[in-house]
Amino acid sequence: MARRFSLCPAMLRLDSILLLSPTNKVLLLHRVRTSTSFPSAHVFPGGNLSTFHEGPIPDVHSAGRHTDGEAYRLAAVRETFEESGILLARRQNDGRVLNVPSDILEDGRKKTHGEKVKFGDWVASLGGKPDVDNILPFTRWVTPTNVPKRFTTQMYLYMIPLPDSTSDSGILDASSPKQAVIVQTPTHDGGLEHTAAKFDSVSAWLDKARDGSIILFPPQLYLLTLLSEFLTGDPPRSSSKDDKVKHYARQRSAVTAFLSQVPTTPAGMQVAKEHPAAVVPWAEKVISPTALFTLPGDGRLVLGLDKPGPELVQSGRAGDPDRVVLVDFKKEGPRRVEVRTREEVLRQKREAEAVEETKSKL
Repeated sequence: MARRFSLCPAMLRLDSILLLSPTNKVLLLHRVRTSTSFPSAHVFPGGNLSTFHEGPIPDVHSAGRHTDGEAYRLAAVRETFEESGILLARRQNDGRVLNVPSDILEDGRKKTHGEKVKFGDWVASLGGKPDVDNILPFTRWVTPTNVPKRFTTQMYLYMIPLPDSTSDSGILDASSPKQAVIVQTPTHDGGLEHTAAKFDSVSAWLDKARDGSIILFPPQLYLLTLLSEFLTGDPPRSSSKDDKVKHYARQRSAVTAFLSQVPTTPAGMQVAKEHPAAVVPWAEKVISPTALFTLPGDGRLVLGLDKPGPELVQSGRAGDPDRVVLVDFKKEGPRRVEVRTREEVLRQKREAEAVEETKSKL
């Protein structure tokens, strides 16, 4: 008989969205110190699904609880708006980006957060609709069972449309007289949950985490590390406007190709390509970090990323068998967080153990 895992009510359903600016910078929010989740950390916008805004939510024992769907996508757009003031919406009549005056945005932000109006209804009253169709699922994270407060969190990637695009897919066309380019500036939520909201390059965020000036939890650092291979910075300053747009478009194309690529094994690795989890695409990957060991001579805990958690162990979904996260959990939060290949870390572990064994024989 298959073992049945009882999910406590604390298995909350969350969403989080990795938002790219038109210059491929990533938005992070600085959470307040008193937050019950990720205190003082820098996080992607996101939060709880709401029955008021999103309607019925899959039951705690339902497979839909852990599956990308309309409710998760709508919540991701809503939470991004509530937390940063950035509205990801399209016009109903022609599919172009919905531009809204700042005073109306702020009024809607307050009413949505206070549940004075349903988010979808408010956007519709402006002639728009939440842009849920252009959200790309990018892993799901399930809190390990040894943590009292557990979450099932759907991660997404959204690319704010580039200027000067003439794509037929509804991406903003700055050359059209019908619509001007308006780049929304993120703002914090008045200190309710965050004290700052800022776009910066992937490399800048990772550097700040590396030198300890910000706190990034393993999921955020892991996803940023994956994207750092493709979002490699700005074009030369001397580039023309068209060349700059093409530069960012190429980066985005590389990211999109990566998200659909299987196996998901890093270049140069052969062994793990045969692992069943390696053929699970990024949109379907579910990661429930598991403590593997403390790396000798380093002191950091090594977290495996291949398991999906007990709720999904029979689902055919899995995480990343090729990479691990090294982390030093401190009272103030995780430090020295790093993503490396499992192969490399296991080799370092064997070498360190061999050195210790040699010393013990002396």
